[in-house]
Amino acid sequence: MGGNQTWITEVTLLGFQVEPTLECFLFGLFSLFYTFTLLGNGVILGLICLDPRLHTPMYFFLSHLAIVDMSYASNNVPKMLENLVNKRRTISFVPCIMQTFLYLAFAHIECLILVVMSYDRYVAICHPLYYTVIMTWKVCTVLAVTSWTFSFLLALVHLVLILRLPFCGPHEINHFFCEILSVLKLACANTRLNQIVIFAACVFILVGPLCLVLVSYMRILVAILRIQSGEGRRKAFSTCSSHLCVVGLFFGSAIVMYMAPKSRHPEEQQKILSLFYSLFNPMLNSLIYSLRNVEVKGALRRALWRPM
Repeated sequence: MGGNQTWITEVTLLGFQVEPTLECFLFGLFSLFYTFTLLGNGVILGLICLDPRLHTPMYFFLSHLAIVDMSYASNNVPKMLENLVNKRRTISFVPCIMQTFLYLAFAHIECLILVVMSYDRYVAICHPLYYTVIMTWKVCTVLAVTSWTFSFLLALVHLVLILRLPFCGPHEINHFFCEILSVLKLACANTRLNQIVIFAACVFILVGPLCLVLVSYMRILVAILRIQSGEGRRKAFSTCSSHLCVVGLFFGSAIVMYMAPKSRHPEEQQKILSLFYSLFNPMLNSLIYSLRNVEVKGALRRALWRPM
């Protein structure tokens, strides 16, 4: 760093630059969505833990998805809500960088967990006789631990590359949280290496897994159409359609955000995309799995009607 450069100690999150009355409305709306996110995913997690019928590999991975969704939203949304009612919208630089790190880690974990869930459905539908042999609890645990470990290591790579940069301004981030692309704009050095690594990570963590999911579901669709039982076919479609909805929402918004040409997405539009997969997507995941999944609805009924 040169002698005329100073290290940033805090930055201002500009957030949604709207009228004060609209900020109050957004605060109430986003608080409601955040509450639904925690409540919905918390209920799913509780049902999976308490109901023995849900102690299967599919719901084991779904419990991890619920934990990730609650963590993902809790990393970004509380600060956004605080800034909607606070005129001083600053955040210290170290917590800002930690927010970026956790945001990346949880996003990577969600990608990998969704891929593992699609593999689980593929084995269950295409190779039902070998399901219990292939998807043992040891295999499930290894897949889950590997997903978490690899995701945090990949996020750590981004963190190290960010911390090597000198940050000397501007002191404002035109976003509602410390999103990585917005943070890089604060650097007073060439960020080309960071951009290349981000794009490579997107190819590896978004495009690659999405292709695996699509291939899995193409084979699953063929297998479902061969099922003779109408009830079995409906049950397979129910679980798979829920997972496909979640996959489409998450991967679609993430790919548009990080892999589409930036000139096509103004900063305000990028905020909306970020809001979608930071708040709306975690909330919708719980709704999709609770409203479209017969076994989850059955577990909820049993929990509600259980005698005290």
